[in-house]
Amino acid sequence: MVWESESENKLDGETASDSESKCDFGGSSPVPTSDDTPEVLNRALSNLSSRWKNWWVRGILTLAMITFFFIIIYLGPMVLMTIVMCVQIKCFHEIITIGYNVYHSYDLPWFRTLSWYFLLCVNYFFYGETVTDYFFTLVQREEPLRILSKYHRFISFALYLTGFCMFVLSLVKKHYRLQFYMFGWTHVTLLIVVTQSHLIIHNLFEGMIWFIVPISCVICNDIMAYMFGFFFGRTPLIKLSPKKTWEGFIGGFFSTVLFGLLLSYVMSGYRCFTCPVEFNNDTNSFTVDCEPSELFQLQEYNIPVLLQSLLGWKTVRMYPFQIHSIALSTFASLIGPFGGFFASGFKRAFKIKDFANTIPGHGGIMDRFDCQYLMATFVNVYIASFIRGPNPSKLIQQFLTLRPEQQLHIFNTLKAHLVDRGVLGSLEEA
Repeated sequence: MVWESESENKLDGETASDSESKCDFGGSSPVPTSDDTPEVLNRALSNLSSRWKNWWVRGILTLAMITFFFIIIYLGPMVLMTIVMCVQIKCFHEIITIGYNVYHSYDLPWFRTLSWYFLLCVNYFFYGETVTDYFFTLVQREEPLRILSKYHRFISFALYLTGFCMFVLSLVKKHYRLQFYMFGWTHVTLLIVVTQSHLIIHNLFEGMIWFIVPISCVICNDIMAYMFGFFFGRTPLIKLSPKKTWEGFIGGFFSTVLFGLLLSYVMSGYRCFTCPVEFNNDTNSFTVDCEPSELFQLQEYNIPVLLQSLLGWKTVRMYPFQIHSIALSTFASLIGPFGGFFASGFKRAFKIKDFANTIPGHGGIMDRFDCQYLMATFVNVYIASFIRGPNPSKLIQQFLTLRPEQQLHIFNTLKAHLVDRGVLGSLEEA
């Protein structure tokens, strides 16, 4: 990448005070990056123009990443959860490294150590909450896990409080302002990266389809918007990303909605994708097997009168989840890209091309997941608002851990309630 001079590369709206604040922290001049394209690809594509060379490099690496995505899906939800955590750690590393380098934080005592310590604390809190929530019987069966679960929040708070005290003790007079700035940088990074990856894992435990379809829609939109923009793009979309075009944005939207409908139709027929992840006490293993809910059972829908003459059909058979997939793919196409625009603004603010050079032609891991984190939050909110209801299996698991007198009290209360509603009497007669 060839860097422009500071005057040529100055952002719209950047003021003198912005430049002064940068100087206070040692400046933010970028460091030129070298070409990270593998030598094999460089030799094979040496006769192409830079535009087409970039197209082929991005295409080949995209296919490789999609292949890797299929492999980890095949390996199951536990491997997917591990991969999500690895991605989270790498994204955290990339953002923290930017703050470390841009603001010349080399002399700050304990900055990197405390950053990683806070990452450990926050992950311990979130993963502990997830394990207790989804695998309650496993936790109650194992004595060490039961103790950790009982005092989980207190332990988490104690760990964080230790890091907080370490930060206060590390304060140095000549670095006060910078130290507090980097303390805030670390916590905002934790909020963006760790919280969102935790929501991704929650979506995964609701059923792999809630993990795969949203992520695939974002990937599809990214690819198709790039393709439409590359071949047909003429009209700039947003100043933050000069290469983004309206043609790519609109083409990506329609392609993603169609892709979401087709992918949802295929996946809704398989229990391994639609069933939530649960712990089986009999086999002592995690299972993905259940009786599919109504969301994943084919139903007949009437086609609107205006479309009947156009399509020649009066009804259509589809899975209810496909209707929800329209909402997911629409968000991935219209709102999801704003995660990328936000990341573009962040990179322009610090005059860097990519978060890292981990993936040739694509930048860092965060460059590939900037839209995914926003999508994860939407999916989690969507499930909580429109899909999730009371979970009988979780209630039974908690019921079985109560003392006998508590179980008897709940039994009598439930029996009296069913008798009053006339449900128990009718069942006994039947």
